[in-house]
Amino acid sequence: MNYTLNQLQIFLKIVQTKSVTKASEELNLTQPAVSIQLKNFQDQFDIPLTEVIGRKIHITDFGNEIALAAEQIINQVQEINYKTLAYKGELSGKLKISVVSTGKYVMPYFLSDFLKDRTGIELQMDVTNKNKVVESLAKNEVDFALVSILPEKLSIEKLDLLQNKLYMVGNKNIATKKKDVLKNLPLIFREEGSGTRQTMENFILKNEMIIAKKMELTSNEAVKQAIIAGLGYSMMPLIGIKNEIKNQELHIIPMRGLPIKTNWSLIWLKGKNHSPISNSFLNYLKSHKNEIVHDKFDWYEKHISS
Repeated sequence: MNYTLNQLQIFLKIVQTKSVTKASEELNLTQPAVSIQLKNFQDQFDIPLTEVIGRKIHITDFGNEIALAAEQIINQVQEINYKTLAYKGELSGKLKISVVSTGKYVMPYFLSDFLKDRTGIELQMDVTNKNKVVESLAKNEVDFALVSILPEKLSIEKLDLLQNKLYMVGNKNIATKKKDVLKNLPLIFREEGSGTRQTMENFILKNEMIIAKKMELTSNEAVKQAIIAGLGYSMMPLIGIKNEIKNQELHIIPMRGLPIKTNWSLIWLKGKNHSPISNSFLNYLKSHKNEIVHDKFDWYEKHISS
């Protein structure tokens, strides 16, 4: 057999995504290139690794066994790379961060320069809803988490990175209507477990708002598109609607008690024994946080202070 590390990586990604198309997208390769490498890899085995049924690829039991072995080989190669860099005195290994969905508009800007100068660090960033973020932190599966609502039943430490403000927003037609007209339009919620949904529900309860119609969508982008299309209105973090506000696709609806102010906070388990990488990142943020906010979020700071 004469398979390559590249073929192992491609096959493992196909197994993980259960799709040649998705694998090619995640690997930044063309679909034909991935298909050719899959065929070349499969040709080295007498037993099928995959089978196609109804245009959908399925992994055989043997294929799953090979995928497990491929993952172990790839991990061992990474360890060799990490040890080589460590021997040279460079930071190497993984930095694991779990981020609430709207935090994807925040966290990359606090990571980019840090990672740019530390090429031996591999970033693993999971973007999901608040419940899953807190769960992964509680299980100590990640080094840090980025949240806008602090968990109540978890002993943590935190570093506030950026102010968060939530407004009620609609498209131009909705935003210019009288407030009582909003009672006839659907209020769009995020899914259960979303921090934005939790904030919205607390606001509704506190202000005794009567909601005639409700709609639930499972991503921030889906909510934005629904509002732009005129399906309803919703409460959204300002950080995630910069371009839509600028292009006047979304408009802030003035409402008493809004905006709601929280903070984007990087949190970690209290007493956690940080790795050299996570400790280095934390020290970097403490030293450069204000500079990053000024350089990357100048538009945001001006808007929230106006």
